[in-house]
Amino acid sequence: MQLDERKLKILQAIIRNYLETGEPVGSRTISKYTDLNLSSATIRNEMADLEELGFIIQPHTSAGRIPSDKGYRLYVDTMLEDKVQEVENMKELILQKADKIDLLLKQVAKLLAVNTNYATLVTKPQYRSKKVKFIQLTEVDCTQLLAVIVIEGNIVKNKIIDIQDSLDKEIILKLNIVFNTFLQGLDLAEINMSIIQKIKEQAGNYAGLVSNILDAIAEAISEEEEVEIYTSGATNILKYPELSDMGKVTELISTFEEKQQLSELVNSKLEDSGNGGIQVYIGSETPVEAMKDCSVVTATYELEEGVYGKIGIIGPKRMDYEKVVSTLHTLMVQLDDIFKKKT
Repeated sequence: MQLDERKLKILQAIIRNYLETGEPVGSRTISKYTDLNLSSATIRNEMADLEELGFIIQPHTSAGRIPSDKGYRLYVDTMLEDKVQEVENMKELILQKADKIDLLLKQVAKLLAVNTNYATLVTKPQYRSKKVKFIQLTEVDCTQLLAVIVIEGNIVKNKIIDIQDSLDKEIILKLNIVFNTFLQGLDLAEINMSIIQKIKEQAGNYAGLVSNILDAIAEAISEEEEVEIYTSGATNILKYPELSDMGKVTELISTFEEKQQLSELVNSKLEDSGNGGIQVYIGSETPVEAMKDCSVVTATYELEEGVYGKIGIIGPKRMDYEKVVSTLHTLMVQLDDIFKKKT
């Protein structure tokens, strides 16, 4: 059945408070916990209705209430519905924006190549911070759980977790609620021993499984996403005699086409410092072997806080550094202006 908004908010507050403390929850606690501005007497009446409907129960002779299985079910169904919709909405918005950004960044690579007469590269935005958005545990069979972990940027990771015994649906439901309650909005560095201990306390007899699930979540957050790189102007390299040795040219152009080695370049020194975030690699300073006879100038652009990418210009060691650095500075200002208008 559908609860009215007030009863649903009170039920959600009871469950959240119970998950946090493990203690039965009374009306006075809820009157401070919610934004309903209701008296304890009104909340008591609503709690009585919720108990009659089977959503909460009174353990022993305690004045407080705890959620029933039916209450947990409504809570998690509502939470899942909200989260699925939220993820879908954000995914659609990001995809719409990404389409435009893809076109924009490809155009940036081409314009830079034409403007400088050097080779260029631009990466798609990456997320510096990786916070947990949502976790869903599902039993695959009696020996395995599937953990679906959605992290910031709507990146979805699937992890298989081995289990010793089959888990019933109510246990999996409770674990889903506990993990989402304590980990939502946190990145790996923020998941401390205090939080882990609270999760284990809530998991009760299944505290041993918590470590395996946390390991899977940590692995998902830590995994590096493959960087998508757009390149342009690789054949401009042929214009410079010192780089026109056929063996070196073939290797260099192959590097631009395959792009695997380029990820070493764009992933290095992400925390740029000095000179407005512009880095200059000369000859052997570059991490890419095929570019040891070149100079590489990179700059980091920021789409929004924590969402960044790299732009690079590759040419001979005698490149016009002043022009390249000036061009990148100007481009950073223009991109910043464009991205702010898009948000």
